Amino acid sequence: MAIVYLSLGSNLGDRIGHLQQATSLLGALPEINIVATSSFYESEPWNMDSENWFVNAIVQITTTLSPENLLKECQRIEYQLGRKRDLAKGYIDRTIDIDILFYDNLIVNSKDLTIPHKFFHKRAFLIVPMLEIAQDFVHPLFNETIAKLYDELENPEMVCLYGTRV
Repeated sequence: MAIVYLSLGSNLGDRIGHLQQATSLLGALPEINIVATSSFYESEPWNMDSENWFVNAIVQITTTLSPENLLKECQRIEYQLGRKRDLAKGYIDRTIDIDILFYDNLIVNSKDLTIPHKFFHKRAFLIVPMLEIAQDFVHPLFNETIAKLYDELENPEMVCLYGTRV
């Protein structure tokens, strides 16, 4: 079984509810086991024009799904929870976003999938919740732990909402 880290984010509607629903739908799949979840964190939109702040969390899973099939399941759940995509506009508000951050120590660069997530090391809203559940995980491209990547962040500030787990 592969150990995988997924990021969940929402900035529309019931943001926390969307993260909880996505986690439940992921956990209901027979090929996925939820191992750990971070607290909820609130963050400003990154690289997009929106006034809607995000709620983010990281979920550690084990799975027998291939990276490509896991991506398909994540996108199916996003669609089920009302995610709309507009490739012409780039980043837009969304009910749910599920990204594969890491899949074991695998490196994938295909048209549809990049693992590790290409901006992970620049985004506090990914590193901070990951630090909570896997601070010793080593980034396969940078060969640095999550704790070290956190120390190198320019803006590590995040708002933790209630310390609530997904």
